[in-house]
Amino acid sequence: MDTSPAPPELTEKTSLLPNNHVPLRRTCRSRLRNIFLAAGASILTLHLLAGTFYGGSPSTDDDKADICLTDSCIHASSEILYNLSPNYKELDPCTNFEELVCGGWRDRHDLRPDQDDAFTGTIMAENSQTLLRHILEAPYPNKSAHSGFSPARLAPDEKSADEANFDKMKSAYEACLNVDTIKEVGLAPLKDLLLRIVKIFPASGSEDKAIQETVLFLAKLGISALVSPGTGPDDKDPDTVVVAVSPPYRIGLPAKENYEDDKIIKKYEEVITTVMGALYPDKRNSVYSSVVELEKKLAAASPSMADRQDITKSYHPMTLKDAAKLTPEVGLSGLIANLVPAGIAVDKLVVTSPDYMAKLSKSILSSTSSETLQSYFLWKTIQSLASYVDATEITPYKRFVNELQGKDPDSEPERWRTCVGHVDDGVGWILSRFFIERAFSAKAKQFGDRIVTDIKDAFIDKLKATKWMEDSVTELAIDKVHNIVQKIGYPTASPDIMDPEALRNYYASLDVNATTFFKNALAMRQFEIIREWAALGKPVDRNEWGMTAGTVNAYYNPPGNEIVFPAGIMQFPVFDVNIPAYLSYGAFGSVAGHELSHAFDSTGRHYDQHGNYTDWWTNATVAAFQKRADCFVEQYGNFSIDGPDGKPLHVNGKLTLGENIADAGGLAAAFQSWRKFAAEKPAQDLPGLDYFTQDQMFFINYSGWWCGKSRPEAAVNRIFTDPHAPKWARILGTMANSRDFRKSFNCPVKEPVCELW
Repeated sequence: MDTSPAPPELTEKTSLLPNNHVPLRRTCRSRLRNIFLAAGASILTLHLLAGTFYGGSPSTDDDKADICLTDSCIHASSEILYNLSPNYKELDPCTNFEELVCGGWRDRHDLRPDQDDAFTGTIMAENSQTLLRHILEAPYPNKSAHSGFSPARLAPDEKSADEANFDKMKSAYEACLNVDTIKEVGLAPLKDLLLRIVKIFPASGSEDKAIQETVLFLAKLGISALVSPGTGPDDKDPDTVVVAVSPPYRIGLPAKENYEDDKIIKKYEEVITTVMGALYPDKRNSVYSSVVELEKKLAAASPSMADRQDITKSYHPMTLKDAAKLTPEVGLSGLIANLVPAGIAVDKLVVTSPDYMAKLSKSILSSTSSETLQSYFLWKTIQSLASYVDATEITPYKRFVNELQGKDPDSEPERWRTCVGHVDDGVGWILSRFFIERAFSAKAKQFGDRIVTDIKDAFIDKLKATKWMEDSVTELAIDKVHNIVQKIGYPTASPDIMDPEALRNYYASLDVNATTFFKNALAMRQFEIIREWAALGKPVDRNEWGMTAGTVNAYYNPPGNEIVFPAGIMQFPVFDVNIPAYLSYGAFGSVAGHELSHAFDSTGRHYDQHGNYTDWWTNATVAAFQKRADCFVEQYGNFSIDGPDGKPLHVNGKLTLGENIADAGGLAAAFQSWRKFAAEKPAQDLPGLDYFTQDQMFFINYSGWWCGKSRPEAAVNRIFTDPHAPKWARILGTMANSRDFRKSFNCPVKEPVCELW
């Protein structure tokens, strides 16, 4: 999820998980499975085509616990009541639970002009952003300002390192905030890069060598043109770092389906012509139309989002020699040789889409003129770096990006929000160190560990009770759960963010200046690219995290067999040590269960207890799984929103399968964990909510996490690109699949629509 405004850059996805979720290492084949990618829910234009709920009324509890009247409990109660529909007592939870839980949220939250969507997680992320702003705009904290949960007890030389780290972070922030200087600099630094591209790749007479040199030049800037090279764990040898080459995650527009929309294409051509025409007035306008035609071909050759998610379709190991033959024009051998560290030989790589690579060579590049290719390379650079410049020549593109997302064309987030995100992207581990000091505690870490451990125990119990898995597979599955590594809060290695000297060493090669925003941004990109490729020749560093500590998200990493929960998601209302546990188990516990369930979803099931991509399920178990998985595909495929043509646009049940399975399994494991916890430590009720039982409050807090709004245009693009279903569908579908929900609300039919665990 990305709760910070997205930069106006459509060609490059620097990580699978937007700064919400975001792996720091740029890899074209990251398989992290997270709780959400996008921050929106499509609820304004939905059609519910599947009647999956049945009437019922809230059950009562004759043995009401005492009421919690602490400040934290009163706050929690008021938030929940604020979000519930004003007439929640009149609504049937078995048929209208999303409205019951979120009706008040929608009435009381509007999207800002610069937002395409928002939900409860957005508010959490913006609360974290505000805290980070206070940190960045304040002086280095003195001794009295340090909490006990920080590197406050520092030796003099360590304090110096801590302050030096703080100063580097603050310089990055100040350079980003200095809009006067950014405007004064204007297009100059971008034009310098464009001039270098023109020299490398002339508009006429360019040969394959020029393509190779240009792709390499752009790759070193973090720009994917024609292909996207990267590194990451080898799925079949997860302790080894391997090179991978993929189609660019985004060709130019947000989704490949956008290239089939004539209105979008027409506007896109106009924007390219306007922007490029202002920069290169001597070029023929027809060249810019040919750039769009080239992108159309690239998009058509690219795999679908569902296929990108499918490990069985995207893992193609081969020798470098054989891979290079697929697209000789790109020169993979030379490209990789210039990216890997000196002395490292690459013999093997993974090509995620051989079909794309072959089409790129045989039917695309062979029919594209040098003039078109040059314009394409220039346009990719402009798209990728547009957010780092302030110039009227680039304004049409920024307006176009806003329009694609349904936002006010001239809207932009408050500058401080952009700059907090910029710092988190560039020196995120330094920022994490100060975030942890202000927003986390040893008590929170301990409770988070307890919940995650409880979820693992509950999932093992569910595996033991599963009838459709053969015994041999069940034993291996239980072993896999035991082997799952749980990371809570923040990293203590690679780097240890509480060790100032370790942080200073980590960022030692990154130069940041308080006045050079564009230069800083490029340096940050190049720092991550160099760090990514430097991993070659070394064992996979399993201590690394893919998200900074303040990120409001979580993920499961299949090759690492690890579940990771940054401190950012362990905040109110999802998690709080000072409120009744059924709220934290309902929200954070379900997040933990969701990530753990990914170990056995349509992707995770292909990885064994050590993170190896291998067939460890029997044929009978696979067949039984597939039958149940097909139920989820059909169920979610019946949800729809209004499409751009006014017709229903259905959720892609195959693309969202893994996430829908994880939602169902996570909720089930979390509820079982909560009931076990409650038997040991009875919880108090919340004031003003005695209409609901504690079990029912578990489901209300879970669903309240997904309350949100989305602009229609953003909702459409997420149907095309997001492996998560819309937020409203995640509530309705998951409740329909929860036996425990149906029992807790006394629904007439207790059987779930779809069920795995």
